[in-house]
Amino acid sequence: MRILVTLENVKMDGVKRATTVLGNSLADCEDVWFYSLADAPAYFELGAPLLIANPPASPELANFFGAHPYSVYGPQIADMVRRIEELAIDTVILPAGLLTSFAPLIKEAVPDVTLIGWMHNNFQTYMQDYYQQMQAEFVAGLQAVDRLVVLTEPDLRDYSKYNANTVKIYNPMTLTPSAHADLDSHIIAFTARIAIQHKGIDLLLQSARFLAPGWKIAMAGSGTPEDMAEFNRLQDEYGVRDRIIYRGALHDEELSQHYASASIFVSTSRWEGMPLVIGEAMAEGLPVVAMGNTGSAEFIGADDYGVLTKPKSVAHFIASLNAMTRSRSMRAYYAQQSLKRAADFNQDQITMQWVNLLKTADAVMAQTA
Repeated sequence: MRILVTLENVKMDGVKRATTVLGNSLADCEDVWFYSLADAPAYFELGAPLLIANPPASPELANFFGAHPYSVYGPQIADMVRRIEELAIDTVILPAGLLTSFAPLIKEAVPDVTLIGWMHNNFQTYMQDYYQQMQAEFVAGLQAVDRLVVLTEPDLRDYSKYNANTVKIYNPMTLTPSAHADLDSHIIAFTARIAIQHKGIDLLLQSARFLAPGWKIAMAGSGTPEDMAEFNRLQDEYGVRDRIIYRGALHDEELSQHYASASIFVSTSRWEGMPLVIGEAMAEGLPVVAMGNTGSAEFIGADDYGVLTKPKSVAHFIASLNAMTRSRSMRAYYAQQSLKRAADFNQDQITMQWVNLLKTADAVMAQTA
């Protein structure tokens, strides 16, 4: 197969991380090209050629959540169509809402190409928040793709209302563990962009006030200047600077060591698709305590593979976290459960599911052509 994997850019975030990992894995067995709307330095290593839109979109914008995407990205859509035709692409993978919204225009220009939409966040967040200003184009894209891939059971239910050919495939593991967590450490690991509302940084810092004595939270991630300023302000407001170890953005080996030096992993996100960092932490054998959202619930279940707390409840979260800090046996139990759950996100297994999906979709397209 000849596959074009599209990206808004190759900057650091979960969507780009999952997309590049899958694209690199597919490149081991298929002909793959990456296509970026913007010409920005690639944060992630790529195992296939990277094509840049001509003309490129602004490299300053990490993700587009505005209005009138067909006007804003008209030149890039036209260039993408030209590349699809020149390279005789069989299948185009369209991650997230902006790129999926291009599907009707691509299909009109190249009707024989197979289009796969890939939803990385939950339905309500995309529909009512991120893509609210371009909801009509987003819905048109959902309906125009030949297959739609989602990450959780709630999203399978919701997105299927717009496209009957919707399937659930987990994102592949994005980090190869180099060591297992130190369950005797008094360090709690947290990994996320410093995005105050989305990642619940304010909730995490409120919780830090009530940590058991001697415990600290090590944070990996970076954010916009505005969010970093708020992050620093909140540390002072809650008086928790002495309980926070801020490590900045970490990659590969440094990130693996961040997990391995801790004994618990926490997540305080208000919403998520299916957060890659929980899977990374599980693969390192870290027990997980996470505030509830559709993504963390898909990983953890009914406290099967970690402890799931009430959404946005600092009181419930800190009570569960402190129960974990007091009990090494509890940490050891959930460490084993994490390793068991991590096996469900094996990269080879997930890649084979994608290959089967792509071959099936291509076969259907060939029959209807």
